[in-house]
Amino acid sequence: MIPAPIPDNEDARLKALRDLLVLDTPAEERYNSIVEFAAAEFNVPMVLISLVDNDRQWFKASVGLDVCETSRDVAFCGHAILTSDTMVVPDALDDLRFMDNPLVLGDPHIRFYAGAPLELPGGEVVGTLCLLDSEPRHFEPAEMQTLGALRSLVVDQLMTAAVLA
Repeated sequence: MIPAPIPDNEDARLKALRDLLVLDTPAEERYNSIVEFAAAEFNVPMVLISLVDNDRQWFKASVGLDVCETSRDVAFCGHAILTSDTMVVPDALDDLRFMDNPLVLGDPHIRFYAGAPLELPGGEVVGTLCLLDSEPRHFEPAEMQTLGALRSLVVDQLMTAAVLA
């Protein structure tokens, strides 16, 4: 397993994340409906809105997982926040970063990952909208576009909630 490096703008990224005032808040329908739609649209068993904090990834909304956070050092999303492009891992067992990751070798047995970075207007990437499957799969260009549109909805919701807070 290769842990993700810390982004160059980590201090600004964490400040932007905390300024959203969303960490450790209760579930909300506006986020739950997005992950439920994504699970159905992409036919995947797991979808997360994952926010990458200092030492954990915390899930604002999820489908298919019973946990609300994992350690950042095993998080696929820790890698995905390093860019503004969607990160796709067709088969985690074929990827040196993840092939011996405990989330691949054990529950939830992640094989496929697609994570669209949640980039705020200031350029800070605070997390991802991600799709997970226990089977390898190919991700089509049209699916990338749809995931990008849903990512925009999540960012809009985060920014709206921060303004209203």
